Amino acid sequence: MATSNTTAAAASDDIAILALFERLALAAGRVVLDVFHSDMTVSRKDDSSPVTEADRRAEKIILEGLRDALPDIPCVAEEECSEGIVPVELGDTFLLIDPLDGTKEFVTRHADFTVNIALIRNGMPVVGAVFAPISRKLYLGRPGFAEAVDISDDFTPGGRRRIAVREGFEPVTIVASRSHRTPETDAYILKFRTAEIVSVGSSLKFCLIAAAEADVYPRFGPTMEWDTAAGDAVLRAAGGATEMVDGTPLVYGKRGRPDWLDFANPAFIARGRVECPAGGV
Repeated sequence: MATSNTTAAAASDDIAILALFERLALAAGRVVLDVFHSDMTVSRKDDSSPVTEADRRAEKIILEGLRDALPDIPCVAEEECSEGIVPVELGDTFLLIDPLDGTKEFVTRHADFTVNIALIRNGMPVVGAVFAPISRKLYLGRPGFAEAVDISDDFTPGGRRRIAVREGFEPVTIVASRSHRTPETDAYILKFRTAEIVSVGSSLKFCLIAAAEADVYPRFGPTMEWDTAAGDAVLRAAGGATEMVDGTPLVYGKRGRPDWLDFANPAFIARGRVECPAGGV
């Protein structure tokens, strides 16, 4: 009985956390869109990646909301990390935030940028929200439940539909990065007998698989955990998987590894219920 009660309590917590993520993602998305339609100023971080006022303002909204509602859960956020602000201890549960995933798409006026918020538990992404402000599409996931939500022009949630990955679909649809395509990715794609290729930016690649609009996302270029966690949570909630090239699940909270940046991901394959070739190239 204690186990049942614990499970029910965890599920109730996840529902409340996902509702919080939804509210904060929409609030941050509104700010991001305001900047997108303005004469934005783009600066460069130490790693030469672009950053805008949208990144900073959206992250502030998200972090204030998370730290107010969930004060005991550490937050790892992209812009804070770039300034050296990182929790000393993560524990078993922490939050990953990318206030504007796809900044390169954002500054070149492409539509594929997103707001990402995720909860990590025991190394796995278990609750996530991905909001695409231009298309007004919100993707949500928690254990055993994933949905896509249509957002109105006034940022009010509208129609909701459950989503799940598809299986046995031919030809396989592969989603690849618009800004970070690599020779290794191309070599992996060639392993499929037949495939359709769709180029998409940001964490929307995970969400297209979760929503049964694509099947495989191979990533051999660099990513950080805040880039992938929210979309990965939605995908896993929809019945998919994200695995390293050796077939083991991609895990989160990676720090202190020789020759690796903290929170950097290795190569991975995100997929629905589809057989994939071996990950090596």
